[in-house]
Amino acid sequence: MSDQQISFFSGLMPGAPLWKIAPTRDENGKSFVDFMMIIPKLKKKPQAYIDQTLKDIQMVLARYNHVVVFADMNLKINCLWISHKPQPGLAKELVSAIRQYVPEAMLVGDMAR
Repeated sequence: MSDQQISFFSGLMPGAPLWKIAPTRDENGKSFVDFMMIIPKLKKKPQAYIDQTLKDIQMVLARYNHVVVFADMNLKINCLWISHKPQPGLAKELVSAIRQYVPEAMLVGDMAR
């Protein structure tokens, strides 16, 4: 299977480093909140499983399209990156919503802020 990368909400070119493509601030200079999830061994799963997982993630993120400003699923490293507008408890809510459909997804880092 070839390396795949999908970007949600953005139509970005695959393979670009996140520091070049992920927005960091809104038009007023307010910082966005970012977090990363790993989905272990996703790239080694059957293509139908990968496709369904990506559809599930996209469905969840579509429900939050008013606050999620960027999402990128890099299958080469099984990493989902999400940037959203700051809102108390939103990152935790997004993680929980994604884990409802992709229970093996693991948050990288700590949300005790």
